[in-house]
Amino acid sequence: MSIKPAEIQVRFADLDVLGHVNNSIYLSYFEMTRVHYFKELLGESWDWKKNGVLLVRNEIDYLEPILLHQKPSISMYLIEIGNKSFKLGYEIFVEEKIHTKGCSVMVCFDSVTNQTSSVPIEMKKALNILKRNL
Repeated sequence: MSIKPAEIQVRFADLDVLGHVNNSIYLSYFEMTRVHYFKELLGESWDWKKNGVLLVRNEIDYLEPILLHQKPSISMYLIEIGNKSFKLGYEIFVEEKIHTKGCSVMVCFDSVTNQTSSVPIEMKKALNILKRNL
């Protein structure tokens, strides 16, 4: 299974005074990418209250600025998966050139019981589709 990268439309409100996408906006782009990939991997009927995730860490490497009229696309991949958490990687491209790299650590969380939980088997299987063979 191959998932098409998330396509992002840069908004004027995303820009800083220099005309670049502001550094804080990249976190929103990562979030939009997770939503895009999770929808493809888990479907729209996934119970996010019972089998949800919490974001606990982000890292970003800004390699090249992204400008207003550029059309970035973001690929997401699985870096590692544990019992209760997993780490996702992101690469933001404009055309064929990488502009930004990043990663997020997510912890599984059951908001019904208000406790962390194990990564559901279905989610593990789905995320492993995104694992890169290095």
